[in-house]
Amino acid sequence: MSLPRRDPRTIGPRIRMMMPHLTPLEARVVEMILGRRDFGEATPLRSVADDAGVSEAMIVKIAKKLGFSGFKEFRAGIVDYNRLPTAELHQELSPDDTTAQISNKVFRTSIHALEETLSIQDPAALDRAADLIVAARQRDFYGIGGSAQIARDVVHKFLRIGIRASVFDDAHMMLMSAALLDQGDVAIAFSHSGATSAVIEPLELARRRGARTIALTNYATSPLAACADVVLCSTAQGSPLLGENAAARIAQLIIFDAVFVAVAQRDLEAAERNLAATMNAVTMKRRSP
Repeated sequence: MSLPRRDPRTIGPRIRMMMPHLTPLEARVVEMILGRRDFGEATPLRSVADDAGVSEAMIVKIAKKLGFSGFKEFRAGIVDYNRLPTAELHQELSPDDTTAQISNKVFRTSIHALEETLSIQDPAALDRAADLIVAARQRDFYGIGGSAQIARDVVHKFLRIGIRASVFDDAHMMLMSAALLDQGDVAIAFSHSGATSAVIEPLELARRRGARTIALTNYATSPLAACADVVLCSTAQGSPLLGENAAARIAQLIIFDAVFVAVAQRDLEAAERNLAATMNAVTMKRRSP
């Protein structure tokens, strides 16, 4: 996944996407740099290396591993990113926080994730995903745990407009589903880490069977992304209490809201007709005030 280098909003996501590829020492160095409040345009390479307890060559190596040309571009990117108004929104929860403060921090963390996720979205990938879903004979969704809940939400939305799909959240059932897919079918896998074997394996099998594959993950270079024809990415900062998943979940739901609307747009008349029919079918289940 290629991110626009000139957009400061993509700096944080770019670094987070590459963190799984760093060694523990390299990751510690990056976290130290990101945590420095005095990090600025004039911060020398030697100072960063000394503070991290590593060589200057290692700092340069890490910068290049993260996709920058060297330390100067890495430093400039971090400085630009830290200037963004959303940069200070991500705050750790404290035992002394009031309920109002907790609410503010949790909401702002999600807002931050949405803004950064929007900054890295690839409209062409959204279009390809919509086209594959519309054209598919069979649409099977795979996910474990929280990712399965996102898949269920998406399938529910699609059913409302007449797009039938199935959700599988068991490792054996996902493999059985994938074994029956063929050309003309599509498998859509959800995994925040992109490293969940139970989800990767059926997507690989579906692809070998000739089905088209779509992945939704927080890491564009993850093993799951590697076996997908179309990769859709969320991005979210982690925290010890909430983790990355909490904010990323909201972003992933919104990504597929966009795909849902794009799918509906392919045949708006049919979507509106099916939406009216499905809404009418459940009307009697609602109690009058």
